[in-house]
Amino acid sequence: MHGTGNDYIYVDCTKNTLDNPSKIAVKVSDRHFGIGSDGLILIKKSDKADFFMEMYNADGSEGKMCGNGIRCVGKYVYEHNLTQKTEMTIDTLSGIKKLRLFVDNKKVKNVAVDMGAPILEPVKVPVNVHLFGLSNEDTKPILLKSLGVGDHEYKVSCVSMGNPHVIVYLENDMDIKELDIDKIGPLFEKHKAFPEGINTEFIQVADEKNLNMRVWERGSGETFACGTGACASAVATILNGMCNDCVTVHLLGGDLTVTWDREKNTVIMEGSAQTICEGEYYEND
Repeated sequence: MHGTGNDYIYVDCTKNTLDNPSKIAVKVSDRHFGIGSDGLILIKKSDKADFFMEMYNADGSEGKMCGNGIRCVGKYVYEHNLTQKTEMTIDTLSGIKKLRLFVDNKKVKNVAVDMGAPILEPVKVPVNVHLFGLSNEDTKPILLKSLGVGDHEYKVSCVSMGNPHVIVYLENDMDIKELDIDKIGPLFEKHKAFPEGINTEFIQVADEKNLNMRVWERGSGETFACGTGACASAVATILNGMCNDCVTVHLLGGDLTVTWDREKNTVIMEGSAQTICEGEYYEND
């Protein structure tokens, strides 16, 4: 399944278990010798919510949360009759998320996800605050601070949506498609400023209602979309005074609508969820 091109392989583990999911994630994610995906997501029972989402990146590392992935979980459980709810809760390593499904002729077309409050305190993102000239006691968000990466200085903002993100703004006169993301992405991901690694969003502000974005995800490389990244980018851009509280984020795989309700301090993301295929995987040693 995919949400705006961010594709994962989904396994129903509500009745059965899957051994060695990290190892399996690496194998099935390979686009030449496996099925091909950005990772693996297991759908499990939960004693706290309607379901639990367990996710693994393409390199086998376990992720905390995926905004595009959780939309597909909602579509899966509804269309496979695991629930008839159109409003549900999904537990993740980043906490419980609320979903609202938009159904047409028994098919889920769009899903809105309450992604919760953004995490702005630098030590909680987390970042190495000393590299930004800050102390552990500083609670103000990192917004448009200078960071040396490779041979360049970048103005960056840092936000967590349950997983860490750094937002980098590009000049509007450059073609975002020409960005050498395969070169610069790993330099951000492994930078000493980010002790847990980082997801990096490269943003162009088209206008106050539209952002263009490419993303390098830790553990997966460039993906066609990142839901938490779109949310983090919207929050940072709003705080930087560059866009409205509701914005459309244009990604390689499609569009996401992100709204930050600052009164309730919660971020709502809405986008599509689509099934690509279903089948059986035969593991070969």
